[in-house]
Amino acid sequence: MIRLVRLLHKLSGNAAYRSHLESLLPVSARFDPGHHAVMMGYDFHLAEAGPKLIEVNTNAGGIWYASLFDDPEAVEFPARLGSRLLKTFYDDYARYRNAPDLRPQTLVILDEKPAEQPLYAEMQVFAALFNKAGIETVLADPSEIATQEGGLYLNGKAVEMIYNRHCDFYLQTPEMEHIRAAYLQGQVCLSPNPHAYGLLADKRRMMLWSRPAIMQGFGLSDAEVSLLAATVPETRLLAELTTEEAWGTRKQWVFKPETGYASRGVYVGDKLTKHKLAELVHEETLIQRRIPPSLTLGADGQSFKTDYRLFVYRDRILGVAARIYQGQVTNLRTENGGFAKVRLIA
Repeated sequence: MIRLVRLLHKLSGNAAYRSHLESLLPVSARFDPGHHAVMMGYDFHLAEAGPKLIEVNTNAGGIWYASLFDDPEAVEFPARLGSRLLKTFYDDYARYRNAPDLRPQTLVILDEKPAEQPLYAEMQVFAALFNKAGIETVLADPSEIATQEGGLYLNGKAVEMIYNRHCDFYLQTPEMEHIRAAYLQGQVCLSPNPHAYGLLADKRRMMLWSRPAIMQGFGLSDAEVSLLAATVPETRLLAELTTEEAWGTRKQWVFKPETGYASRGVYVGDKLTKHKLAELVHEETLIQRRIPPSLTLGADGQSFKTDYRLFVYRDRILGVAARIYQGQVTNLRTENGGFAKVRLIA
């Protein structure tokens, strides 16, 4: 899993790969702000043949919840993890400013109505981490941020950095228009940002990674192409199949909206009805070769489906968590399920 993460980070800087994507990306994603994404998440299922990449995220959550195993009453990150996360934010801001020693003085953790989000508590812990380090930090909805000459302001103070937990990844909705304008003018360090999302987290990128012939054209080595082939499940556009082919092979696929998140609109093929298949927009739906999740047994004998998330900055592994659940797709609603700590054994 780590080898794949590091290969994909390397690929994101590949000139031929970037050139190939140029015409496919919206304007907001073509702009390179000079820095990366503070909290990438790479999600895997563990198959008999080894790990398989299911999805890449730029605003991955859960790293704090997974750390609670050691201290369920904790209200801050463990010291070592907190230091690692702070370094990540410092490094990304320094890259934005092209000045190794510069740190942000003000930071906004941005989401749509943050207090109503399922991971609100985690965002509060991040805010506490930053405030303790001397970075004035506030959780805010986009509507609370104002545009003034020279950039974005909150409560009369300039916003130097935004930790973006919002799910408008390309900044295309009206509520994010002022954030987009400031970002494209280089007035704020927005991390993660549309550029990182377009290179690695847009689900359509997996259509490229699962095609060895195309990847070879980007100058990857045979070993690198083989690694992609072994870890990235076949991903295609539903429009590539006729309706009859899609229905006949549905149990082999997972159906995903190309711009969805949090498992919204995702259907495992054997649960798909003809009516729902007919409703899907074939040009906007991806099909991914189905990789059944591994199982974790609970203390009471319950069985939980399990996937694994690597939290990453560039090629630096920040942590790992599992998500355990029951039902068709990953969720945080299963009793005794949710984020879990992973114990690594040498």
